[in-house]
Amino acid sequence: MDENSKLTRRESLLAAGGIVAAALLPDVADAASGPAGVSTGAVTCVLTPEMTEGPYYVPNEKVRRNITEGKPGVALELRLTVVNASTCKPIRNAVVDIWHADAGGVYSGAIAGNAGTNFLRGVQRTDKNGLALFKTIYPGWYQGRATHIHVKVYLSGNVVHTGQFFFNESVSNAVYKRTPYSSHGLADTPNASDSIYRNGGSRSMLKLKRAVSGSGYVGAITMGVSAT
Repeated sequence: MDENSKLTRRESLLAAGGIVAAALLPDVADAASGPAGVSTGAVTCVLTPEMTEGPYYVPNEKVRRNITEGKPGVALELRLTVVNASTCKPIRNAVVDIWHADAGGVYSGAIAGNAGTNFLRGVQRTDKNGLALFKTIYPGWYQGRATHIHVKVYLSGNVVHTGQFFFNESVSNAVYKRTPYSSHGLADTPNASDSIYRNGGSRSMLKLKRAVSGSGYVGAITMGVSAT
C-alpha cells in the first residue's frame, strides 16, 4: 500500500474492547494460552483498561511511518507491538493509528480546527513480529492534560483497542526546557493529576530510552488485544 494512501475502517467498537499489555516476556509465546494461562502465570501479559478516544481523532488517516510533516521538536521513534492478549503471540497486519499534539500543544486535523492538516498523525501495519514503527517528535502538552499520545488498534476493520500512552515526567521536563518546547513551559498537569491517567495510565507508560544518536528518544510498549 502506498504510504500516502487512505485506509477505510469500521468505527464500531467491539463489546469487549481492546486491552494494553505493558509487559511481555518473549519466552512464553508458546506457553498455555487463554485465561488459564494468564491465571497460572504461563502467559504474562499485563492488561490495562480502555481509555477515552479524546476529541481530536480524525478517521482515514494516511498510512505512513514518518508523521512529522516538518514539525520541529525532539525526535521520537515509537516501537509499538501488538500481541494476542490470550497467548501473547504477535499479531501481523494489525492497524495501529496514532495522533498527538505538536511542541506547542496543538493538534492537526479538521476536528481540532485545522482543516486540511494532518501533522503528527498516521497509520502503520504491524510486521510478522507484531511491530509498528513511527517516526515523530516528542509530544507537547496542553492545559489540563499530562503528556500523552492517542492510539487505536484495528483488526480486520474492527477497533480492538482505544487508548493513550504516557511519559516519564522527568524526561518530559527535560525535553520541555529545550527549543521549541521552552516557549510553552513545563506541563501544568502531572500524571497523577490527569483524569485519564488515573484509569490505568501507570500500565500505559512508554518505556523510554535515549536514541543511539543521542539527540532523541525511543519509546516502546506492547499492546495485548482480543483477536476474536
